[in-house]
Amino acid sequence: MLELKDIRSYYGNIQAIKGVSLTISEGEIITLIGGNGAGKTTTLMSISGIVPPRSGEILFMGEPIHEKSPDEIVSMGICQVPEGRRIFPFLTVMENLDMGAFLRKDKDGIKKDLEYIYDLFPILAERRHQAGGTLSGGEQQMLAISRALMARPRLLLMDEPSLGLAPLVVRRIFEIIEQINRENNTTIFLVEQNANLALKVANRGYVMENGLITMADDAGKLLANEEVKRAYLGL
Repeated sequence: MLELKDIRSYYGNIQAIKGVSLTISEGEIITLIGGNGAGKTTTLMSISGIVPPRSGEILFMGEPIHEKSPDEIVSMGICQVPEGRRIFPFLTVMENLDMGAFLRKDKDGIKKDLEYIYDLFPILAERRHQAGGTLSGGEQQMLAISRALMARPRLLLMDEPSLGLAPLVVRRIFEIIEQINRENNTTIFLVEQNANLALKVANRGYVMENGLITMADDAGKLLANEEVKRAYLGL
């Protein structure tokens, strides 16, 4: 579904990604783990067209997307749940969800997806007229995920969904990630510092260090890997 071929991305003159190649198949949950500053977020930003790679190729369903604008990429079926949630704080929950469906014209489909969102996160239904900025951190994360789902993505990019959340909320978010993948066959590319949880829900994983992929394997094998245990699992 998605293929990155030797991509190199920069912020100004600083190279953040130094030749990354990876593949994601339809229906998978893939996780990218690594420390702060490893280049994980930049990888997602490059896929989304926000930080276009200076060299290399990104293919989605076999079509090059590395020179497309972010809105074109969204219209093809790739949506991102950004780090820090980035909801619209002064818009209501409902208005935030409407923004997620901005490019869509199928009113019946939008209504159906809204019902699905409210089943997934009943608290958002209760607070649909409340300003997004007044929600708790966990509720804002639920809203950020829901806003992306309203675009009906084929590939969902998720950047640190557990960041700053209480353990019980984190567990619920990861249950939802598995549910979205299972019920909608939505492919998920998950960037996450909580390597233990990420590898438990993923099919496969990649380890990133200093802008490079240093390891790739089935998620279960990475969980059992002694090097990964020491560096990322605190074991």
